Amino acid sequence: MTRARRTFTPEFKAQMVKLYESGKPRKDIISEYNLTPSALDKWVKQSQTSGSFKEKDNRTPEEEELIKLRKENQRLLMENDIFKASCADTRTKVNVIKNNRHKYSISAMCDVLQLPRSTYYYEAKEQSKSDDELTVTIIDIFHKSRQNYGTRKIKHELKKLGKIASRRRIGRIMKENGLVSNYTVGQFKPHVDKCNESKVENVLNREFDQQKELTVVVSDLTYVRVQKNWHYICLFVDLYNREIVGHSAGPNKDAGLVYQALSTIKADLRQIQLFHTDRGNEFKNKTIDEALDTFEIKRSLSMKGCPYDNAVAEATFKIIKTEFVKGKYFESLEQLKLELEDYVHWFNHIRIHGSLGYLSPIEYKIEHLKKIV
Repeated sequence: MTRARRTFTPEFKAQMVKLYESGKPRKDIISEYNLTPSALDKWVKQSQTSGSFKEKDNRTPEEEELIKLRKENQRLLMENDIFKASCADTRTKVNVIKNNRHKYSISAMCDVLQLPRSTYYYEAKEQSKSDDELTVTIIDIFHKSRQNYGTRKIKHELKKLGKIASRRRIGRIMKENGLVSNYTVGQFKPHVDKCNESKVENVLNREFDQQKELTVVVSDLTYVRVQKNWHYICLFVDLYNREIVGHSAGPNKDAGLVYQALSTIKADLRQIQLFHTDRGNEFKNKTIDEALDTFEIKRSLSMKGCPYDNAVAEATFKIIKTEFVKGKYFESLEQLKLELEDYVHWFNHIRIHGSLGYLSPIEYKIEHLKKIV
């Protein structure tokens, strides 16, 4: 029997590539969406090389000219950026190049500033050596103060040793080496974003009891401490059995974190009928909208200022904060991700839930399937 030829939209191909780039295993994507390995590999390669899924590179001469003009514009921007330093002394020029090397090439900046590259590399090396010596001294002063001194007192101690450094430079070195004074109390300061004023209604309407898997998925984010910095956790919860079907962790509260959690869902995303969240802007952006449109997932938003409309997600995060975050110290993002993965497995397979008749989410799903059979 001849297999019918399937066609895929560019939007669908783009979402498959995004799922792959977000960390979803290749074999899972192929299995869940019934793809051939060669098709997925081809889409990934096309996306990484030309950014187009068409067989033929359709770049026109006008577009080639536009790219050329953009490069010239980038150089003009660079020249404008560093023009003020063109008459400065050598040390200032070196600092300007070091501060802009993530944006422009070193050789191009040396050319604009009329500074020999050999001079730049020599001065940069000497400055680096000076920084290393200052770093050792600052670390020593900090620990001798029993981790109590901040930039102001360290600056005074350096002055006693005949070393001059600005508080900004001292602060940078302290930050790079994880030196935080005991007087610096870490507090979470939420970013006050404008409310998502989308006209999308609360379609879910607090109907939290669902009878079919993946009918409604809810999501939210919370924060967790990693060393001295705040990181974020995003979870996707299936209202059918309260299972955490997707999760992610990262340093930024943004669409990338949400999409990463979406990509960990081990199912064809077209099975999801409704996606409900609060009005956080991380859930309302082009990246998420494109994914929902491609997989034909309907949207639902809580009423403004009403956390009860997303009560299951709120309750799940209360559990997470109590059982997973409280009293924990994470050395790195990698440790957080590993322990979150372990906790989610325990949450889904072992932890009993009162709302599920004291079964785990997976046990509840199995029991429900037995009744259907």
